[in-house]
Amino acid sequence: MKPILLSFFPLLVAATVLAQSTPPRPISTNPVVTLERLTADVLEKNPELNFYQAEISAAKGERTTAGALANPELSTTIADKRVTGASLAGEGTAWSASVRQTFEWPGRISLRKAIANREIKLAELGYDQFKAALQARARSLAFHVVAAQEESLAAQEVASRFQTLQQVLVQRDPAGLTPMLELRIIEATALYMRRKVSEARQSQQNSLTELNQLRGAPLEEQISMDVRQLLFAPLPDNQTLLLAAETNNFVLKIRQMELEQQGFKLSLARNERFPPVSVGPFISQERAGDREQQLGVGLSVPLPLWNRNSGRIATEAARRDQAETSYQVSRLTVQRKVLENATAYRNRTSEMSDWRSDSIKQFQEAAALADEHYRLGAVPIATYVELQKQYLEAIETLMSTRNDALEAQLQLEQLLGMPIQELSANASLRGK
Repeated sequence: MKPILLSFFPLLVAATVLAQSTPPRPISTNPVVTLERLTADVLEKNPELNFYQAEISAAKGERTTAGALANPELSTTIADKRVTGASLAGEGTAWSASVRQTFEWPGRISLRKAIANREIKLAELGYDQFKAALQARARSLAFHVVAAQEESLAAQEVASRFQTLQQVLVQRDPAGLTPMLELRIIEATALYMRRKVSEARQSQQNSLTELNQLRGAPLEEQISMDVRQLLFAPLPDNQTLLLAAETNNFVLKIRQMELEQQGFKLSLARNERFPPVSVGPFISQERAGDREQQLGVGLSVPLPLWNRNSGRIATEAARRDQAETSYQVSRLTVQRKVLENATAYRNRTSEMSDWRSDSIKQFQEAAALADEHYRLGAVPIATYVELQKQYLEAIETLMSTRNDALEAQLQLEQLLGMPIQELSANASLRGK
């Protein structure tokens, strides 16, 4: 009986060592940032927003230019005049001056203003679209940081178990084939788990670096994300989604504005078949023996004989057709993406509805229980390794499913031009 007890003594010692050496999950000391604070920082400090603000200012400058009249033109001449004849001879100075103002054909300046106004609206739509994309990307990266951190902690926990177990088993002389093979399994799994830790930490740091770039912070700054406000509201029916996208989608608004603008450009090209008119007063005086002076009004009109602007009219008409086609194609593309992301969102949220609130905790406890009973000889090596891997894979699956649901939600909100919670609330009110 004593030899049997002595043979189990090293395993009991190893169990005690392993139980004491498994490190608890570290508590982060980095400042905690909520999603609301994060998106506010991004919209306030992102440097790329300056580009779109400058684009709006440039469009407003073009609007001022489009509504301005052409500058008046001053023309002067001066010359020496000599008159000779049988009964009259003289010498003196001749000069003339005129001021002419060019007047556009009626309606032309209004068309240019309309085109410039659409350019301002396009710049403002681009600005709003970029802000929405920034908010979505910031939220996505925030969850990526949290998910990668969770996966990293789980992988580190499992890797520590295998590493400590490996250190204990190496110190013993593995007598027989089975102990030696189990040691090799432990060593190989420990290498795999360390790789998973490295990958998770790299993914976390990459997401955090990009997040710092978006919010204009130092790239090395470390923060902790609070995503407890992340909610997945139920979707209304597909018809409601499509109607919302038809009304609020940024891409469709831009295509519609481009179509309107191209219509004004075609009207302007047709208007420019008629030339502008230059009108203004003039005065001239000659002194060569006698004195002559003229005072009157001059009129200048180009004769549209060779160029009736037909080439530009054809070009603008073709571009209007292109703009209309682009709008229809974008409309169908937006509808398809809405339905695809709605399906993905419903599927992922349906999966998450089957989760228990303590799923991660239960997987963690099962992995710890398998570790404890393996060291006591009650669990075979295959079950032990499989449970540790399944614990890590379960964490990754849970995070991946939530990430897919979040990505589908963010894509939908960009396509719909409004938050899903707001759309669901409006649909509920209409239903009542």
